[in-house]
Amino acid sequence: MSRRTTLLLAMTCAVAVGNIYFPQAIVPLVAAALHTSPDAASLSVTATQVGYTAGLFLLVPLGDRLPHRSFLMALFSLTGAGLLAAGCAPTLPLLVAASAVIGLTTVAAQVVGPLAAGLVADDRRGAVIGTLLSGSIGGMLTARAFSGALGEWLGWRAPYLVAAALVLILASVLARTVPATTPHSRQPYPALLAESLRLLRTEPDLRRSCFSQAAVFAGFSAVWTCLALLLTGPAYGLGAQAVGLLALVGGATMLCTPLAGRLVDRRGPDPVNLVCMLGVLVSAAVLTAGALGGAPGLAALVAGTLLLDIAMQSGMVAHQARLYALRPDARSRLNTTYMTCAYLGGSAGSWLGVQVYGRVGWWGVCALVALLTVLALAHHRAALSGRRPPATKGQSPAAAGTRPIRPR
Repeated sequence: MSRRTTLLLAMTCAVAVGNIYFPQAIVPLVAAALHTSPDAASLSVTATQVGYTAGLFLLVPLGDRLPHRSFLMALFSLTGAGLLAAGCAPTLPLLVAASAVIGLTTVAAQVVGPLAAGLVADDRRGAVIGTLLSGSIGGMLTARAFSGALGEWLGWRAPYLVAAALVLILASVLARTVPATTPHSRQPYPALLAESLRLLRTEPDLRRSCFSQAAVFAGFSAVWTCLALLLTGPAYGLGAQAVGLLALVGGATMLCTPLAGRLVDRRGPDPVNLVCMLGVLVSAAVLTAGALGGAPGLAALVAGTLLLDIAMQSGMVAHQARLYALRPDARSRLNTTYMTCAYLGGSAGSWLGVQVYGRVGWWGVCALVALLTVLALAHHRAALSGRRPPATKGQSPAAAGTRPIRPR
């Protein structure tokens, strides 16, 4: 796969992921224009996120059943239609319905990953996955700023309409540039969905990655959910915009995930995962100082969240490199199971974080992150006992020890 194609697929990830996050910045504008409360207007954001979770489970497995090029074109066409409907919605219920369609279909980033993994050599897979994840991070960060500024200038409908145009243009570009691929499976759709669940039972490496990422992502979500409560509380007394500015610090992660991918190619996923989990533990200790308030506390929050972002995202690169080498014939289904578990962990972490913060305070949230990471480390260590044999000559570290593909 050429560098040009890699960058195009990274842009595809950025646009797809950005569609999930840009509505968050225009909720007040939607509320004012449609004469409703901000709480009611936020249902459009909730519908997008619920739709995305459903799309992960219901649509991503089709990446093993359908040619990737036509599948991506269909997804982007449906997403574009949903964005146009949202941008023209005259009432909140219609906006919420269109938002659910957008979330359901904007899962292209999770289809692109398995596609790219099948187009590159084993010893480049980690670097390519890191580049794609870098695109996703960039889309998440820039989408909020883009929609907020454009919405203030032209109204809340403008971000939806511009995003629709961008998605449809990208769909036409993908139709001409994405290489043709042959589906790995001919299973009917119900069997594909069932296979995603069965893989969790039959593949130990998948269970390990799901558990580790769910635990780490739960801690990550707990921190970012409670950070707004801390910054707007008595310790700092800042506005909600401070959280957005702090989130921009995570932009440095875009530079780190490709480096993490190259390390995975050279060293294999297990050492990188170990370092990343230790990095999360260190970030929890640094973040504890955020309870001090003032300049020292704010510096600790900046350093701690940056380290947490880098460790969590780099660990995701290592996990996906391992899974894509595990079963080349079922990469989309493996990714479905992995990402669904990660998002379920993140949802649980957000809820737990709020409960802990209300009872104990910020240091309790940091302790929760440390506890979840220790559990992930213990599971990681237990899984590595009785380790598989090392890679044979010519086999990449990322694929080392994986079992041969079983005939379907």
